Amino acid sequence: MNPFEAILEKQKVLIIDGAFGTELERKGYNINDSLWSAKFLMEKPEAIAEVHLDYLQAGSDCITTASYQASFEGFMKRGMSESEAKALIQSSITIAQNVRDAFWIETKNHAKRHKPLVAASVGPYGAYLADGSEFRGNYGLGVEALMEFHRKRLATLIEAKPDLLACETMPCLIEVRALCKLLEAFPTMCAWVSFSAKDGKHINSGESVRECAEFLETQKQIIAIGINCTAPEFIESLIEEIKAVSSKPIIVYPNGGSTYNALTKTWDGLSKSSSYGKMAYTWYQKGARVIGGCCQTTPEDIAQIAQWVRA
Repeated sequence: MNPFEAILEKQKVLIIDGAFGTELERKGYNINDSLWSAKFLMEKPEAIAEVHLDYLQAGSDCITTASYQASFEGFMKRGMSESEAKALIQSSITIAQNVRDAFWIETKNHAKRHKPLVAASVGPYGAYLADGSEFRGNYGLGVEALMEFHRKRLATLIEAKPDLLACETMPCLIEVRALCKLLEAFPTMCAWVSFSAKDGKHINSGESVRECAEFLETQKQIIAIGINCTAPEFIESLIEEIKAVSSKPIIVYPNGGSTYNALTKTWDGLSKSSSYGKMAYTWYQKGARVIGGCCQTTPEDIAQIAQWVRA
């Protein structure tokens, strides 16, 4: 079952959410941590729930869990047992599902809406390293080693029954091949895959986005292909590259246009346009069908997209 289909049949665009970690930071929380936003699964889950609700109220058709940087290895480094780490990873989905269900109980929220989806975020191996590797993809690991890293976490996320997986900020094709191979063991689960890109034609590893899209076109469980955490200026070109070789819905959720500083774990230089909704409309005209935002984007940006999607 493709959970995107019903929404895309009725709407020109399926709206996802925006930034998570930088949105927590904007609310005054400190995310300068190797676990990034996932540390709030341990310390303050209500802060995570608050962000989810903000995005649903802004108009998101799909919210993404705070599991991007959540891994067994990361939590166990903090002294958690394996079972405690598993519970924390799965709590990311439970929190999102509970917020979504409470939102949907209110019939006033049904106007021009489908019941929102919950996508379990699967961050790359580089996110666990917490050194900015997800913006380079130069791990030096083969498919088997990457499968080994993702295997237990993927099974743990799927066990909590999200509507789909969001394999995001992928910097290299080899990691996506590893994830697709693991997904085969869960034939009823589907996923979107989005890459981080360094220009209008190449993902961060230097590989062609066209080559990546050609591979994913053959993967039945992948229901959308696209780009996230990439400067807005490259999005139009990247959409055209993907569209040239893929028939699947194109998903885009760029960042605000700044550069990630792995040493300080902050974003240098705020350059986000004040008219995010207008940029998003251009991406739709180019061919994107699933649109949201990544680092530095806000519920206000998502609301701008919802204005023209639900007009």
